[in-house]
Amino acid sequence: MDVKQNKDIEAVMTEAESIARNYFRQGLNCSECVYRSILDLYQPDLSPDTICLASGFGGGMGHTRNTCGAVTGAVLSLGSIKGRKNPFEKETPAERAQELKDVYAPFANMINEIQNYYGTLICKELSAPHGDFESRERKKNCQQIIGYCTSLVAKYAVEINKK
Repeated sequence: MDVKQNKDIEAVMTEAESIARNYFRQGLNCSECVYRSILDLYQPDLSPDTICLASGFGGGMGHTRNTCGAVTGAVLSLGSIKGRKNPFEKETPAERAQELKDVYAPFANMINEIQNYYGTLICKELSAPHGDFESRERKKNCQQIIGYCTSLVAKYAVEINKK
C-alpha cells in the first residue's frame, strides 16, 4: 500500500470516528453510534430505520455490560458491507459453509485488533477502571471506544471495497 492510500484510509478512519463520537454526544447508544456512522458513510441505500437492529446491543447487550456494544455494533456494521446478501445463492450446505470462510476473515481480523488494543471485549471490564457507570469519565472512555471501533470498520470497509 502506498503512502497516499495510507493517508486516504487514515482520513476515512478519522471521519468515521468523528461522526460516531458526535452521535454519542447526541444520545445514541454505543452500538447505534457505530452502526449509524457506517450507514451514513457506506450504506446510504439502507433505511435509517435499520438502526433498530443495533439498539439492543448497547451497554454490553441490553445494558448487561457483557460484550461491548461498540464491538457488536462494529460487527453488525461490517456485516452490512461484507455479510452475505443471499446465503441461499450457493446450492448446497457445503458450498454455503465454504463461502463463510471468506466472509469471516475480516470480522475475525477486526475483533482481534480490538481485543489486542483493549485487552478485552467485555463492557464491564472496559468500564470498571472509570468508576460508576454513569460517571463522566466512563462516558468519555466509551466515546473513545466507540470512535475506535467505528474507525476500524471504516478501515476494513475500504479494504473490502478495493477487492
